[in-house]
Amino acid sequence: MNNTAPTFARQDNLKFFRTLNSRVNNYFKENNIKKTGNWQLHLKAVILFAVFLTPYFLILTLDMPFWVMLLLSIVIGIGMAGVGMNVMHDGNHGSYSTKNWINKFMGGTIYVLAGNVYNWQVQHNVLHHTYTNIPGHDEDLDAGRIIRFTKHAEWHRFHRFQHYYSVFLYGLLTFNWALTTDFKQMRNYLKRKLSYGEPKSPKILWTTLIITKIIYLSIWIVLPILIGITWWKVLLGFFVMHYTAGLILSIVFQLAHVVDHTTNPTPNELGEMDNTWAVHQLYTTTNFAPKNAIVNWYTGGLNHQIEHHIFPNISHIHYGKIAQIVKETAKECNLPYYEYKTMRSAVIAHFKHLRELGMKPELAV
Repeated sequence: MNNTAPTFARQDNLKFFRTLNSRVNNYFKENNIKKTGNWQLHLKAVILFAVFLTPYFLILTLDMPFWVMLLLSIVIGIGMAGVGMNVMHDGNHGSYSTKNWINKFMGGTIYVLAGNVYNWQVQHNVLHHTYTNIPGHDEDLDAGRIIRFTKHAEWHRFHRFQHYYSVFLYGLLTFNWALTTDFKQMRNYLKRKLSYGEPKSPKILWTTLIITKIIYLSIWIVLPILIGITWWKVLLGFFVMHYTAGLILSIVFQLAHVVDHTTNPTPNELGEMDNTWAVHQLYTTTNFAPKNAIVNWYTGGLNHQIEHHIFPNISHIHYGKIAQIVKETAKECNLPYYEYKTMRSAVIAHFKHLRELGMKPELAV
């Protein structure tokens, strides 16, 4: 990871963001609505938490066949991913509510999803949103040696098959959060003195991490064993839950940034990027299935990644409405606005791109 942060151009295409920001602000003013969540988001939060937690309580209280328990574990994973994309995500961006304490509470739901607020805010809000798709700075592009997400990453012979095996590894995302990733990230981020918002004491951050991990594992593993569920059934259900959530989250994340349209720009020798930050988002981000009501509802607007990246402090509830404003403004400024009309086309594009990146560099076209 490169610790020298690149800087974005200040003047080139500045007209784009000024015009766009003015139009979006006028949209909210003219319609007399707030940029944060509304009753639709609150209702969605209730539904998704019900999907997430109800199967857990059924497993704890009812005697059921093991296959039913596994099916319920899949449902928990679906609810887990839904809460993460809709509730936790908006909360940690400060867009769930106008009240700061509600945003903190909703953002804190990441603790029951196996994550950590500090780590997530640094990786997502700071590194990913600021340095989107820049190799060496955006950690979402770093999958170690096993998957090659950019042409800048080192190539290995096994990458020739990554478009086949990657999908199986995607499911390990939140499972790794629960066990190892948070500890590695906190050590790394504190060493680099990274923070989001008001910096906190390393002692407080480490204490919070350890205590929340103990509570998390107690809820999802220790408690079910204590009430009499066989330990291996509990561990397998725990894995199935995480694998389901991890697979959903990984695929949704990749469709927005690791496809053939999006670029991986790098800074020049002076550490400078060619474009302004807002224009950079247009070149490195793509939307998918923008008209699909189910995808829009469940992914928390993460299929409207362009709008989310340019306006991360606006709740995803509004992305469908402001998307046309963003698209028209980009067109006026002769800038790209990438989108796949369907989820299927975006998935195909992602794995096709992985196949191309998996080819030996001198053979790739």
